[in-house]
This record gives sequence, C-alpha cells and structure tokens, in this order.
Amino acid sequence: MGRALVLGGGGIAGIAWEAGLIDGFRRAGTDLGDADLIVGTSAGAAVGAFLAHGADFAALLEDVAADPRETGAADLDPALVMAIFEALTDASANGVEGRRRAGVLALEADTSTSDERLDAVAEHLPSPEWPATPLLLTAVDVETGAFTVWRAGGAATLEQAVRSSCALPGVFHPVEIAGRRYMDGGVYSAASADLAQGHDRVVVLEPMAHLTRRDVLARELATLGSARIATVGPDAETAELFGIDLLSPKLWTTAYATGLRQAAAHAAEIADVWTA
Repeated sequence: MGRALVLGGGGIAGIAWEAGLIDGFRRAGTDLGDADLIVGTSAGAAVGAFLAHGADFAALLEDVAADPRETGAADLDPALVMAIFEALTDASANGVEGRRRAGVLALEADTSTSDERLDAVAEHLPSPEWPATPLLLTAVDVETGAFTVWRAGGAATLEQAVRSSCALPGVFHPVEIAGRRYMDGGVYSAASADLAQGHDRVVVLEPMAHLTRRDVLARELATLGSARIATVGPDAETAELFGIDLLSPKLWTTAYATGLRQAAAHAAEIADVWTA
C-alpha cells in the first residue's frame, strides 16, 4: 500500500500552481514529496520529476521565468489547434482514432518557436537520471494513439519522458523515443489517476479541473477502491487567473502565488489523507 501523488496537466499554469500547492502544504507540515509513487501528466510530469529530485520550486520557477525563451507567447495556428481539438472530441470516433488523427495534425504543425519554451523547462531538470522514488509519466503514441507510461528502466530517458508528456499537439512537436513519436499524455487523460491503484492514500492535484469532464476522473478514482483520496482543483479566483491561456508566461509567478494561497485552504484535508 502507501501514498500516491497524482499531478495533472495544465501548461505553465499547471506547473506553477502545483509547485505553489506543494510548497504551501510543506509549510503547513505535509510533505507530498514523501510519496511512494508519483504520477505525472503533461505539466504534472515536469512537476513530478522536479519534486522527486528535491527541486527548490521557488528558485526553479524564478529561473525558468527569467529564461528569454519563456518571455514570448506560444506561436499557435488557431485553425490547426481547433482541428486537433475537434479530432479529440469527435463523438463519432473512438478515443484511439481521435488521438491518431490529432497525432497526424501534430506532426504537420510548425512548432519551432514554441519548442524553445519546452527546452527551457526540460533543461532545468535537477538530474538527467530517473529518481529513486517511483515515477510514472504519461504520453501517447502519435501513430497508434496508444496510451504509454514511462518509468525508470524503460525506453525513455527522464528528459525524453518529460518532454513527450508535455508535447501538447499543435503547440510542441512530438518527441521521438526509440524510433517512435509521442505527444502529450493529457490527450488521453488529464490526470490518469487510475495509475495510483494499489495505494491506500492518494492526493490528486488537478490544474484543469474546471475545464475537464468530471466523469472521467470519477471513473479513474473508482478503480482505487477503498483508498482515502483528496483532490484539489482551481478555486474561482485561480480559474479566473488562468483564463484560457494556460501557457501565458505571466503565470510562472502568479500561478505559483495562487497555489500557495489555495494550499492554506486545503492543508487540513491533505494532512488528514496523507498522514493518517
């Protein structure tokens, strides 16, 4: 059994907000870095890798925010992004087919400018090695649409796993690993909380809780059986701050601050699940 931390996706907003929550809970006496398992998707993959290696989040985010590659807005093709969204939400196609169609579009996108922003995050990993703490990072095979979980001892280096999990189609180019190409794990699920099966205490941080279907997470949590579970998503003030541009550079500092603020409101709940 043991404790599992699930870190969902959500762009720059998600990375900074989750980091703020984690630091806020630490200040309140609960260290989520003591997890027996960390599950990371997209933004959560980066946060999970940083956390498992003991990164100083406040200093890390300050360094990343100051990187010249992080100062501009992502160069997006609105028509392409809409086509990818339509492929992933097409009710007439099954999930795998929708992901395959999105993958084809992802390969066509010119993401050279945006890719530099992902470089700035990946290059700040504290170590190139997989951490001692079990870490599961999610991605999706571009050609097949299949869900993929990276872990220590697998085909991906830690940096490759983080990059592929963060490779939002239409924004960042898919990442080649062992001859195949992979994109954002959030294309499959914003959290993949079911990967925490076998643990009896589970904390889920969801940067996109206000934007994603609740039934998907409910089904994932149902697989955890009798586990004690706490979930945290953006409150109204945080959701308003995030807006619709979760990749806005201004969120490196502001989303971290709102994560610290929200941690105070959830500290008792998190402590009850994590330390009981």
